[in-house]
Amino acid sequence: MKVRNVAAIWILCLLFISCPVFAADYDSGVKATVLIKSTTASNGQKLEYLETDNAEVTAMIVEIAPGRETGWHMHNVLVYAYVMAGKLSVEIEGGKQYEFNEGQVILEVLNTPHNGVNKGSVPVKLIVFYNGEEGLPLVKKIKK
Repeated sequence: MKVRNVAAIWILCLLFISCPVFAADYDSGVKATVLIKSTTASNGQKLEYLETDNAEVTAMIVEIAPGRETGWHMHNVLVYAYVMAGKLSVEIEGGKQYEFNEGQVILEVLNTPHNGVNKGSVPVKLIVFYNGEEGLPLVKKIKK
């Protein structure tokens, strides 16, 4: 499992380089697979970059136990996640729902309340990258 986690981290790191990454950009023997390339978040919202002189990237593994949820929250920084295990259901304010399975990439919504729920019987395990600003919170809880 550790090798798989390291591979997932490496692949996701490739997604955040400012220029497109293609196998032709490397020497022979290297395979690069684009997991997702988009100009919109998972709900179709246009992606916007934070303007700051104090950029800060945070990478973490987030685990959600079966039957548990993140709680309603929102991000005012760009957030990308890779589903390493399980299936995550995400409800966006207004009732729209999205499902993300193992191996899929989530481009999270910006400044939009949402809640992630593990409806399955195994833990959901995500590797999450936050493109934020030093001193700025990554998550803002919403009271529902």
